[in-house]
Amino acid sequence: MPTGLRWVTGLLLAIWFIAAAFPFVWTLWGSFKVEADFFSRVSWWNAITGDRTLMQTGERFTLDGYEGAWITREFWRAALNTVIVTLSVTFISLFVGTLGGYALARSGQRYAFWILIAALVFRAMPHITLVSGYMLPFFELNIWGILPTTIIVLVAINQPFTLWMLHSFFLGIPKDLDESAMVDGCTRFQAFRMVIIPVMWPGVITTGLFSFLLGYNDFAVTSMLLSQDNLTMVPKIASFLGTIQSEGNVMFAVASVVSATVPLFILVLFFQRQIVSGLTAGAVKG
Repeated sequence: MPTGLRWVTGLLLAIWFIAAAFPFVWTLWGSFKVEADFFSRVSWWNAITGDRTLMQTGERFTLDGYEGAWITREFWRAALNTVIVTLSVTFISLFVGTLGGYALARSGQRYAFWILIAALVFRAMPHITLVSGYMLPFFELNIWGILPTTIIVLVAINQPFTLWMLHSFFLGIPKDLDESAMVDGCTRFQAFRMVIIPVMWPGVITTGLFSFLLGYNDFAVTSMLLSQDNLTMVPKIASFLGTIQSEGNVMFAVASVVSATVPLFILVLFFQRQIVSGLTAGAVKG
């Protein structure tokens, strides 16, 4: 690569990185300030120096936002609910998706195609439209506002995606592997469990991560189907912003946003190799 082009590429990458990282870095910095500094109408420089933070707390950095969010407003409950919802949605979606995707990929029947088309149509519908259909029966059965019903709805919304994703991965695995395993004495399920799944493990990890993100970041379903005591993190943050007249609520929201974002960075960094392998599986055939 010519030197000039290398410099231009490096400059563009640096600009992109700064633009992408700045919102989170700025929010992380501001989460250790008081509202009068971070949202100062006099000068944005107050968010850097922290003069009001020093006057109110005696230090230029404070953990009041985190303490207020996690302890005073019990954000830890929302975090625990989020863990329960996301892990449940991920495991159920992967369990059904791997079995269903494998069955559809190996089926020679025409109905497999129409099942996938129906799943695609269901996936394309707006989530808010689907949620509205659940509201009345949940109220009548007195099961509105609790975590299990929300998990069921999120799995129903996410399942078409996992079916399509895993179905495409299974299609990339030769049927000869199944047949060889069954010739050696395996049943169909044993061949699936001991031969096919280890081969397509990166695809399972990738699909599982997207399923996790659906449950983790969802707002429409969780805000409509969960009571105030059972909210997950995203609607809980929105509830902080909905009462900005109360002192400190904005900073509670800022601290909560940072708290909710950090685990996602760690998750992506930890699984980055599996994600790349899963997304590029089948792109190159030797």
